[in-house]
Amino acid sequence: MSFQIFAHYYDEIMDQSVYDSWLRYVEKYTNGEKGLNLMDLACGTGKIAVQLAKKGHHVTGIDLSDEMLAVAYNRMLEEKTTLTLAVGDMRALEPMGDYDVITCFSDSLCYLANEEEVLSAFKGVSENLSDTGVFLFDVHSLYQVNEVFPGYQYIYQDEKGAFLWESFEGESENSVEHDLTFFVATEANPELFERYAEYHRERTYPLAVYRRLLQEAGFSDVTVTADFGDAEVAEDSKRWFFACKK
Repeated sequence: MSFQIFAHYYDEIMDQSVYDSWLRYVEKYTNGEKGLNLMDLACGTGKIAVQLAKKGHHVTGIDLSDEMLAVAYNRMLEEKTTLTLAVGDMRALEPMGDYDVITCFSDSLCYLANEEEVLSAFKGVSENLSDTGVFLFDVHSLYQVNEVFPGYQYIYQDEKGAFLWESFEGESENSVEHDLTFFVATEANPELFERYAEYHRERTYPLAVYRRLLQEAGFSDVTVTADFGDAEVAEDSKRWFFACKK
């Protein structure tokens, strides 16, 4: 899985209002406190991590992609704030301390290949979470993966290039495959474009499976909602939001 080109387009194609919604979701569980120790797992380009740091929290951003972290580092400098950024694999998360809040948003857990990898991620989070801490994450719902994504197409273009996103039903149960094509203007001649391609696979599971894996990882108090915690889960909810405590 490569994010080399995707990292540079990620913030352009993301609905910017979604980041505000994720932040509000986190704030529901910080109770207005400042100076909390937060880990943003799969932090990507650091947009959420930087905003949490600007709110006065001590933030550690973890991501598997060097390219994503490079964008996050530049954002940190531009926003004149400070946070810790580190390369890390959520499937093998090392003990890093007792965090008050650990987040994992933008369906990042859906990139894990199977239940065993999801369980490993949950266990790593549990080991890094304080006894009174909360683990917040979202995943694609079954409806999103099986009904919305197959046949989905999206096109974005600007003066620097163009981006085509096509989604197809995956080979595994409750999975989807994304075919990403980029046309990027060359530095030597802005009228010439180079083509790049990336392939992303995502998978989700029934709510009962997530609950079972969370329980195996040591979480006994799990709340599941939709719409960033503002609605109950429905058959056509596109994302599920989890708030988990030990």
